[in-house]
Amino acid sequence: MVSPRRLNGMRVGFLFNHDQIHQVAHSLPIAIALSRLSPAFEVVIATTNELLRQEVNRLLSLYPDPFPLEMARLQSRRALVGTAIKALNGVIPAAKIAIYRDNLDFFRSLDALVVAEKTSAILKTRYGLENLKLIHTRHGAGDRAVGFNKTSAAFDFVLVAGPKIRERLASEAGVAPERMAIVGYPKFDLPRKPELPVKLRGNGRSTVLYNPHVSPHLSSWYRHGRSVLDFFLANPDYNLIFAPHVMLFERKIVLSIDKMRVSFPGILDPKYACAQNIHVDLASSASTDMTYTESADIYLGDASSQVYEFLIRPRPCLFLNSRGADYAGDPNFAHWSAGRVIDDPSQMKGALASAFVDHRRFGTVQKDLFTRSIALEETPSSTRAAIAVSRFLMGGDLATSGRVSADHAVNGAQAA
Repeated sequence: MVSPRRLNGMRVGFLFNHDQIHQVAHSLPIAIALSRLSPAFEVVIATTNELLRQEVNRLLSLYPDPFPLEMARLQSRRALVGTAIKALNGVIPAAKIAIYRDNLDFFRSLDALVVAEKTSAILKTRYGLENLKLIHTRHGAGDRAVGFNKTSAAFDFVLVAGPKIRERLASEAGVAPERMAIVGYPKFDLPRKPELPVKLRGNGRSTVLYNPHVSPHLSSWYRHGRSVLDFFLANPDYNLIFAPHVMLFERKIVLSIDKMRVSFPGILDPKYACAQNIHVDLASSASTDMTYTESADIYLGDASSQVYEFLIRPRPCLFLNSRGADYAGDPNFAHWSAGRVIDDPSQMKGALASAFVDHRRFGTVQKDLFTRSIALEETPSSTRAAIAVSRFLMGGDLATSGRVSADHAVNGAQAA
């Protein structure tokens, strides 16, 4: 049921429509900041399954003060009654796509929809909701080409973490600079929760976070992942946190969305989780809220944007080039300049042994990569994002550079 529109107010929806929870932390802080900014905004949080609803509530519970948010649960009629869609959902996000067609009345009730993914562009391209302002928050500050494809230009306004993303969206996706604002990284604004009892803490060994991506043509998992786990099984002098992209084991078959590749993640042998020096987490909230990027000493990965969350505090990084990519000078692999790149797990022993010595030549590079990707300021990123959304919807002017600065944020909040 669609709630009535508030008189003289602006109804702004924040949609969470995915099989997993990894996008919630990127835009929920903006919803909270916008609800606090002005009573002119009626903020609606829409979730499409129980997992997302629980994650939204979990994150909301971390905030000490209440805020005026309306909660909505969207469902798909076809997802509820169609066995074909349920079967397809094991391979492709059929239920996710069906949500849009089956909830058009809800989307028409909004003045603006804020999302962290791009599928919602079909509300304009397929369903003709031209009066609905679509605002893209993105979810991460990574370098993968798919993050800069032409779909980004379908959005009315895009919030970006730093100048690198703004420049690539302008040059590769054709997004006009005036339709973007640099706001930092709202996920960093989440209140910190009590530490989880990870069995590896306090044993004095260096802890490696292995964070393979899900995409078949970029991930190290399909070719080398089990060899990586076997290395740590045989080398208990290192701790390992195995926390892959939360979608890696979500489906039996993985299709890449930017290149037509099919891969099978397989089943994880329980011997790894039973090892005293290995902590396995395939999809919990700790995999998405920076618990592991904050606690690890060394990052081992391939294409995940989580490396930039790790780089908020410069530390050694290793990258596994399992696909033989010609990465030198390629902006899609810019993060590989943050550490040593190896081609095979057989090189891990030497790479790990020299990781902290090697890091001396990567520290400055890491800082430059981070500031180009994520532009933080004294004003919280979620506040900057809320101000940017407010100015866009109310017809205000942004800074000429596209950056929502501390002065703009403070002045905007006072004016509101």
